[in-house]
Amino acid sequence: MNEKEMSVYDHIGELRKRLIYVVFFFFIVALGSFFLAEPVILYLQNAEEAKELTMNAFRMTDPIKIYMNFAFIIALVISSPFLLYQLWAFISPGLYEKERKVTLSYIPISVVLFLVGVSFSYFILFPFVVNFMTRLANSLDINQVIGINEYFQFLLQLTLPFGFLFQLPVVVMFLTRLGIVTPMFLSKIRKYAYFILLVIGGLITPPEIISHLMVTVPLFGLYEISILVSRSAYRKVLKAEMMAANGME
Repeated sequence: MNEKEMSVYDHIGELRKRLIYVVFFFFIVALGSFFLAEPVILYLQNAEEAKELTMNAFRMTDPIKIYMNFAFIIALVISSPFLLYQLWAFISPGLYEKERKVTLSYIPISVVLFLVGVSFSYFILFPFVVNFMTRLANSLDINQVIGINEYFQFLLQLTLPFGFLFQLPVVVMFLTRLGIVTPMFLSKIRKYAYFILLVIGGLITPPEIISHLMVTVPLFGLYEISILVSRSAYRKVLKAEMMAANGME
């Protein structure tokens, strides 16, 4: 009983130590992100799709709000690999040596997929949506007066979710290795998953069919890739279990 209680206390102490590392690292990165926020905002304002738009601040606090939002997001993105590493370091003592190496490799894959998702949304989807909205306003003879806060809020709402949605293959691989999901289960619920992804695509994009398809089709492709990834991970799990059973014999 005492040994079990000490084990629980040890886990709590380890978790507390990891959280302190994360908070301290994030604080240091956040200080540096204040110097990066301004050039990032200026770059986005001078991008091709934003050149023809006149940005306006409708409230005195809009500039500082945008500046703080970008500083926070930049700090979060930069510190995310360190956060994931601390999470891995916390759970790794309960894993086998081979599992430690495999799960550690998830960190760079996750970061790359996040950047790919954000890049896809910003360089492909976002310009299309902005051009569509601008053409629609011109055809209706509407003079667009765009608030800079609303512009960047719309930009972030359209791009950041894709970074997280592109994590789907990594999440599925991890859950498969843990035995929580199987490729058979993912194939069985495919139509329900498609419906959920269709709803997510509708929530992210404006009510326009082309942009909706530009979102949902890649999401469907991600789900199919996730099934393939799950099959590969599932075969490895079965192989490991078979080797362990033969070893016991």
